Amino acid sequence: MALKAPHAVSHLRAERLARSAKPFLARGGIKGERCPGCRLVPSHCLCGVRPELATQSGMCLLMADIEPLKPSNTGWLIADVVPDTFAFGWTRTEVDPALMALLADPQWQTFVVFPGEFVTPDRVVQAVQPLPAGQRPLFILLDATWPEARKMFRKSPYLNALPVLSLNPEQVSRYQLRRSKRDDHFCTSEVAAMCLELAGEAHAAETLQAYLDVYTHHYLQAKHQLPPQWDGPAHACLQSLKQA
Repeated sequence: MALKAPHAVSHLRAERLARSAKPFLARGGIKGERCPGCRLVPSHCLCGVRPELATQSGMCLLMADIEPLKPSNTGWLIADVVPDTFAFGWTRTEVDPALMALLADPQWQTFVVFPGEFVTPDRVVQAVQPLPAGQRPLFILLDATWPEARKMFRKSPYLNALPVLSLNPEQVSRYQLRRSKRDDHFCTSEVAAMCLELAGEAHAAETLQAYLDVYTHHYLQAKHQLPPQWDGPAHACLQSLKQA
């Protein structure tokens, strides 16, 4: 099967690997050869079911140092589904000029997605629509562990002038590859799906969530040396959305 063109997270992963002094070894995950298109072992590759969507919204991932290397990272899935996904490695002392150019691009109305309790109330918004004519929403997601994300938020002064989109989800996270001790913590892909929903792109939101479920299923089946259930509920849900 021909691989699709590498996306922003794939490029960032390649750049990070090129800087590594030694190979990155994921703890407890699947070992050995991986598909470069989906990061799974070839027997569980899901490149053939990757959704193709057109979205108005864009996603900007600020990624902690080793996040692009982790097989369990879900920013990769966002870049698979949302065509206008941008990815930048975060450091405290340097800012990628391409990130600053993106933040200055007038086509985007940019939101930093972060809990509102950490900023003054005047910066907090809980809705995306409506936007001025000609503008599209761009959601900045801090792709990191929670302690890392808080540090990134505090030490990124270029984010200080941007509105903070504070999510108040009612559901509990369904992410199974890495668990937080708190039910109100969500993986990056789940947060992106909530942002799409707020932007009025319900079908894209549902598709991204279904794609996460399929990836999780394939990852865990590979980890336990079991075949993927191609006719199971996760695949059935994604397929129905692709046909909608």
